[in-house]
Amino acid sequence: MSDFTLHVPEGAHKAKRRVGRGSSSGRGTTAGRGNKGQQSRSGGKTYVGFEGGQMPLYRRIAQRGFSNYPFKKEYEVINLRDIEAKYADGETVDRVSLVKKGLLNKASSLVKVLGDGDLTKKVTVSVDKVSASAKEKIEKAGGSVSVPSTDSDSQKSEKKD
Repeated sequence: MSDFTLHVPEGAHKAKRRVGRGSSSGRGTTAGRGNKGQQSRSGGKTYVGFEGGQMPLYRRIAQRGFSNYPFKKEYEVINLRDIEAKYADGETVDRVSLVKKGLLNKASSLVKVLGDGDLTKKVTVSVDKVSASAKEKIEKAGGSVSVPSTDSDSQKSEKKD
């Protein structure tokens, strides 16, 4: 017998049950849906949390508080060890170059550089956020950091004055 004689196991392909094909088929008339009611009708389904027409619990309970979830910003994290591995001396680290080097999936995402690892190359970093330890290591290596200021940052500085 050959090792390459392949066959499908018995019972692997089961025919689809064809319902509503007359009374002699065993699945005629009501087609296994029982008699009458919402579930027997086509399109007869309810939504999650439906309580039979009673006001659902999630609508009976008062909404309290505030959620910042819709307004949150998610940053893609890049560590200094990644920059050390992929960048040469004198290069600029920005969204476009990060995408070209394969460290970032799309140029539209926000980027934050973290200080994990060491940096020996002089690079110019121009991203959305840089941690304090990363900024210190970049400047220690002779590089520079430029972070675009946001409206919230300028408002914070005005309030302090």
